[in-house]
Amino acid sequence: MKRCDLCDCLAKLYCESNEANLCWQCDTYVHSANLLAAKHSRTLLCHVCQSLTPWTGTGPQLVPTVSGCNSCVSNLSCKEERSSEAGDHVGDNIDVDEEE
Repeated sequence: MKRCDLCDCLAKLYCESNEANLCWQCDTYVHSANLLAAKHSRTLLCHVCQSLTPWTGTGPQLVPTVSGCNSCVSNLSCKEERSSEAGDHVGDNIDVDEEE
């Protein structure tokens, strides 16, 4: 998982101008420093796989929110990643109580 470049918490967004992954708190700290920093465009990271999402925003303080990348929204590749990380295997659930 991507970590915040300033405090090592879980990263929530990416600032291309600073080339930094940031958590919400550090993003506010960095981008409320001055008017020029507040104009930096930031991209929200997917809450599942942490890849870049289509969501972008600017301003001194962005409201914490969640977003999904195109793959996760389409439920293509990230569903497999979640199952392998959790140790779940689709189709492994076999009912043994089927005797009648």
